[in-house]
This record gives sequence, C-alpha cells and structure tokens, in this order.
Amino acid sequence: MSLNERLRTFCMLQTLWMLLALPASAGTARIYVTNSAGDSVDVVDASTNKVVQVIKGIEVPHGVNFSPDGKWVYISNESEQVLVIVDQKTGAIANKVPLSGHPNNIAVTKDGRYVLICIASAPGALDIVDPKAVKLVKTIPTRGGLHNVYITPDQKYAVAGSVAAKRMTVFDLQSQTVAWELDFDNGVRPMTIEKNPDGSTSRIFVQMSNLHGFAVVDFAKRQEVARIKLPDGPYGKAEGRLGTPSHGIGIAPDGKSLWVNSVLANAIFEYSLPDLKLIGHTALPDVKNQGRAPSGSVPEWITFTPDGRMVYVSNSADRSVSAIDTETLKQVARITVGEVPKRINTLALP
Repeated sequence: MSLNERLRTFCMLQTLWMLLALPASAGTARIYVTNSAGDSVDVVDASTNKVVQVIKGIEVPHGVNFSPDGKWVYISNESEQVLVIVDQKTGAIANKVPLSGHPNNIAVTKDGRYVLICIASAPGALDIVDPKAVKLVKTIPTRGGLHNVYITPDQKYAVAGSVAAKRMTVFDLQSQTVAWELDFDNGVRPMTIEKNPDGSTSRIFVQMSNLHGFAVVDFAKRQEVARIKLPDGPYGKAEGRLGTPSHGIGIAPDGKSLWVNSVLANAIFEYSLPDLKLIGHTALPDVKNQGRAPSGSVPEWITFTPDGRMVYVSNSADRSVSAIDTETLKQVARITVGEVPKRINTLALP
C-alpha cells in the first residue's frame, strides 16, 4: 500500500471514529405537539424542524406520551374521554381505552407497564391503564380533579397537581394508593422533578395560578421551602392570561439547568441548578394583531431533545413552536402547527 493510500485509509478511519463518538443528536427525536383547539397532533422532526406527520381524528387532544420502545403514542382525548393508542410509524389510531372521566395530562412508567391519566372532572382521580391489555385497570380517587401528572426518576411515585383543589398529590406506585398531599394557596399547574445523585427525588418545582414564577418543594420534608419570581415583562397588563402568568417548566437532560416559561415576559428563562441563579432568557415571538398592538405568543409547555441541545416551546397564541438553542439562547426556528398548541413532548427514536 502506497503512502497516499495509507493516508486516505487513516483519514477514513478517523472520520468514522469521530462519527461513532458523537452523542445522540437531535436527528433521533420527534417533537409531538397537541393542538388543543383542534383534532390533530403535529409531529416535528428535530433534525430539520419541519412537521413530518400529522395525527388526525383526535378531538381536543390533551396529553401525549410514548411506549418505551417508541412503537406507540398515547394521547388523552378530552372529547371522547378516552386514551387513544396510535401507531407511531403510520400515525393511525390502533385502539381507544374508555376512562373514568374527563382526562387531562398523562405519564408512562419506565417499563411501559402502565399509563397514568389525570381525571379533571369532579371528584377527581388518577386512572391507571394497562396499554398491552388495552384496558383501565384501576382508578384512584382524589380530593379534587387532577391536571398534570409526573413520575419520579426512581419510578417509586407519581406526582399530580389539582388546579381547582390547589393541591399536589403524591401516589405510591407500588401500592397504587395516595401517599401524601401538599396544599397551596393557588391552583397547581405544570411541575418538574429534580433528582438526587442516587436517583431519588430531591425537589419539585411547581407553577401555580396567579404566580409569575414557581414554588420549590422539598420532597423529603414534604413542604414548600421557597418561591422564585420571574423578571417582569412587557405584557404584564395586556395579556388575557393573568391568572396563569407562568406556564411550562422543565429540567434539561443533564440536570444542570431549569427552564421556565413566562406569559407576561413572553420569554423562556434559564436558571442554574442546584442554586437557582438566573442565567438568561430567550424572547418568544410577538403576535401581530390587526388594528391593535402586538401581543405575546402565550407559551404553554416545553420539551428538550435527548442531547439537551435544543428546547422547544409551544406558543398557543401564535400557532407555532419555537426551537431554541440551549447554548446560545437563540431561537433557530419558528414552526407553524395547529390551533392553540399546548402540551408538547419528545420521542427519542431507537
């Protein structure tokens, strides 16, 4: 083999090694967006920031989540009060599971055994569905309708919030019973969960009605320990969502930062963890209104790509999703979706 051939072979092997060494990229992800004022769910390819699939025929879709193998998409349907099971590849509806009441958001256990669904209608409950058996296996009654549900990193508990009852309820997933509750002075809205180094739950960051910021709950102490107020913004008096001034919160995949939406500032803010120091923010799109002043885009929910390089924000008043580079805090794409996009989630493709 000549010297030039050896050099070419070396370069090819080096390039191959570099490609193999790269972490999972945004290209392995799909961003699912439920359009709450329509009957569709938009699916965005995170590598191109283009809509590549539209799931239709689900009137008033609320929460969206996935089976661990990525083959099935679970969507709560408010209109029919069912959990819809969708084939991920085709976008076709495969099954529907009747629920005990009006559903809101959903969560899936890591092993895929159960789908947990918040029941918002009175008196409130947490429904547990076995997706393989395609049936509702248990309904856990609660003191008030539930809105959003999350599973702790160690898979031991589910945590759900109630807007009407102003309460956070923690469920023991092994016994499938209520473990404890924590009352607040306002309705409980989106939450996100911070974990300890051993995987147990450290803190829960809780957004609430009428709070432009979030509360900090010490999970072990079972009590609120702090409240953080977001910086004020240009829409403090003009928006119609003053009862929900901050909606949408999440922890980056590396666990080093907390991201929080603001309706009043029309922005998403980044805080460092664990010290909760403000790092910076990204302005979200303004909505141009004919005959009157511009308004904010009313951000609703956030989700990250698996590598944490991008964060996506659903803008319910703008019919769009903002794709934001987490390193530069710059919006890199504004993706048009359906009517009043709200809940948003990431599917990491195998």
